[in-house]
Amino acid sequence: MRFVAQSLWICLMFGVATGTTHPVHAADRNPAPARSGDSIVKDHLRRARRAQASGKWTEAHAAYKAAFEAIDATSVTEKESAEIAGELGLCELKLRKFRDAAEHLAWSLERRKALSPEQQKGFAEGLAKAVPFLATLYLSVDPPDAEVFVDGQPIGRPRRSYRLFFEPGKHMVRALAPGRGEGTQTLDAQAATEPIMTLQLLRSAESSTGEGEPGGPAKKAATDAQAARTSTPAPAPSATWPGTVRMSGIVLTTATAAVGAVFLLRAHVVNSDLREANTARREQGWTSDACRKASAPTACADIHGRIKERDLFATLGKVSLATSAVFGIATAASFLTEVAIFGDGRPAERLRIVPVTTSERAGVILKGAW
Repeated sequence: MRFVAQSLWICLMFGVATGTTHPVHAADRNPAPARSGDSIVKDHLRRARRAQASGKWTEAHAAYKAAFEAIDATSVTEKESAEIAGELGLCELKLRKFRDAAEHLAWSLERRKALSPEQQKGFAEGLAKAVPFLATLYLSVDPPDAEVFVDGQPIGRPRRSYRLFFEPGKHMVRALAPGRGEGTQTLDAQAATEPIMTLQLLRSAESSTGEGEPGGPAKKAATDAQAARTSTPAPAPSATWPGTVRMSGIVLTTATAAVGAVFLLRAHVVNSDLREANTARREQGWTSDACRKASAPTACADIHGRIKERDLFATLGKVSLATSAVFGIATAASFLTEVAIFGDGRPAERLRIVPVTTSERAGVILKGAW
């Protein structure tokens, strides 16, 4: 009996141990490693390079595009990102997707410091082949935090200036910024052209607190304005021509300032391109006096042409701004001259000079009736 009792006790303990122990599966012993975003990008790249080596450009384009779209969600280095964008652009060039090719090749060349000289040369040559089929727009936006849309689609993070590529045809460029009005312009893009566009968004006017309320401040203001019109005698003919001259001065001041800004913007763009090209040539072994030698490379003629273009636009911009300043000073002086000659206090009452100073510019605003 004692032996039987011991046997039953042992069987009971074995059953308890078996019931509380979890079964071990093969998956628990060897869990499958989770695929990281980096491995997904590398898989796309391997597939893209195999297809590219076989001349299967459509398949290579799809794989490079998938890798490029996965960049933001991974820890891919800047060098790898630039290489992926450049190779994607070359595939698109083979498939005659010129606009996409130009955008991706330009995006890659913006990170040229991460590329090898051979890659820089190959991507730059690809971009040069795509550009003749497109219009290259140099766009400046004020304020720089405005969001820009092209044909209804956002074009990325806000910047002060852009270089955008368009296929020939009509396109709509639109800019929006908080607290500002909307800026919209139509672009008639033509191949192998480089148009310049400026979008300046004005501050939105504050709405009236009594607008739309019958009998409120809006109605009172309208009544006062009507009374002023009926009580004010018509100005004499001799009093109207100074106002016309002043308006013309203001228009000329604004126009010449805008033209000068456009010229200086173009000069800045050309100068930036020259600096980038100079950096690339130095990395390729060029010296500072390479273009002054008797055996200068043929590329030096293009470099001299670009330098002349930059200097011309810079000179025109400075002359336009100086002309604008002259018109502005003459227009402002006309108000003071009228007071000094006629000794009448009314012109001074009509004129207000308001100084304006911001982080970017300083000047005055003339407010009055002319």
